[in-house]
Amino acid sequence: MTAVAEVMDYAEVVERFDPVLGLEVHVELNTKTKMFCGCANEFGGEPNTHVCPTCLGLPGALPVLNGKGVEGAIRIGLALNCEIAEWCRFARKNYFYPDMPKNFQTSQYDEPIAFNGYLDVTLDDGEVVRVEIERAHMEEDTGKSLHVGGATGRIHGAEHSLLDYNRAGVPLIEIVTKPIVGMGSRAPEVARAYVTALRDLLRALDVSDVRMDQGSLRCDANVSLMPKGTTEFGTRTETKNVNSFRSVERAVRYEMTRQAAVLVAGGKVTQETRHFQESDGTTSPGRTKETAEDYRYFPEPDLVPIAPSREWVEELRGTLPEMPAARRKRIQTEWNLSAEELRDLFNSGAVDLVEATVAEGAKPNEARSWWVNFLAQEANAREVEIAALPITPAQVARVAALVDSGELTNKLAREVVKGVLAGEGEPDEVVEKRGLKVVSDDSALLAAVDEALAAQPDIADKIRGGKVQAAGAIVGAVMKATKGQADAKRVRELIIERVGA
Repeated sequence: MTAVAEVMDYAEVVERFDPVLGLEVHVELNTKTKMFCGCANEFGGEPNTHVCPTCLGLPGALPVLNGKGVEGAIRIGLALNCEIAEWCRFARKNYFYPDMPKNFQTSQYDEPIAFNGYLDVTLDDGEVVRVEIERAHMEEDTGKSLHVGGATGRIHGAEHSLLDYNRAGVPLIEIVTKPIVGMGSRAPEVARAYVTALRDLLRALDVSDVRMDQGSLRCDANVSLMPKGTTEFGTRTETKNVNSFRSVERAVRYEMTRQAAVLVAGGKVTQETRHFQESDGTTSPGRTKETAEDYRYFPEPDLVPIAPSREWVEELRGTLPEMPAARRKRIQTEWNLSAEELRDLFNSGAVDLVEATVAEGAKPNEARSWWVNFLAQEANAREVEIAALPITPAQVARVAALVDSGELTNKLAREVVKGVLAGEGEPDEVVEKRGLKVVSDDSALLAAVDEALAAQPDIADKIRGGKVQAAGAIVGAVMKATKGQADAKRVRELIIERVGA
């Protein structure tokens, strides 16, 4: 068992050291085929079924570049405010590992397709931090190793390993930041906020499904420390393939406390890759980190250089959607939301659904309430994404309209939505089938009011005596008698009239 590393109290870390971050995010593109061959680019499938001689690296097989992959790379670069290269090329990154069938990865080295950009990131308290982008380059993903036996699922202690090359050759864009300095105690928060903002941007571009749980968005977090008052970067570690926003924050924080303890004890930080442990928020050693020279990069001889015309680049710029930051600002202004309401809306993952519901005629607060509250709970109960619920924005807007018109109470409206979710038809059909329309006939309501007053004469006397708040008990009785289908406000008015209060 690996010994638990010594760590320093976080407050002392930020008092004695300045953290330096470098974040490398790999995003798998959602092209139909792989980067250099015609195999299906699909998650899952039986092992080694989405493969061909090219992605298996068999002798004589030649790559052919996926044009949609290049288009996705350029659009990502533009959205990150990068310069787009007028001429760039691929390189071979040589290393030997079982999940790389060619024993090299086709990537880009000194000539990336996009470079010198930035992404403005909003922290929890509203502060905006500009994260500068070094490069965004194209490459291919590797295969996947499955280590069988042992306690950790890693190669150490495993009885044998299995290899699945379905993922080999899937289009990847690697987005690399410049060193992030000056963040102090907020460095872990900045790391989380950056990856979150980047995910939102990539989702808006529709270039990837950005599912961290399936590996289509992965973050490598580089961390080093500088003693206060110095300017020379310390030795960094790289925590590989962190697959959730919370884990990115935890991994950075832990590495800061671990490295500080090593340095204060007179030791040296080892430049290495590390693995994040979800169970306890620690990291453990991987392998000694290679340098660029170790990979022996050289130009890929089987692929021609890429020279995107300026006309094409500008054409792609015109396809960019409203960027997430601008969208947040517009929605907050148009819907008059507080910072907390805006945060909850975006955290719910229902922004598109709410906007679509508003477009169908619902008021913003009504649409937001339905999706962020009631329907989010339904999605959680069913263990599905909220967008997967069997109800449309148009149907939600219709329910909201029925409430606004007085034909449904909020309680009845929830029953209607449940009926739609159960597959009972459109909202109006559910209202008809379940008999849920509000009882608006005063004669029917008066009969129920008279019955409730006769059953509780003491309450009626209190109302006559000026204790109007006592009418609530009668309202409740009437609502029960009408199975919740009465308009409570109108019932209260009739009660006051009836007792002459």
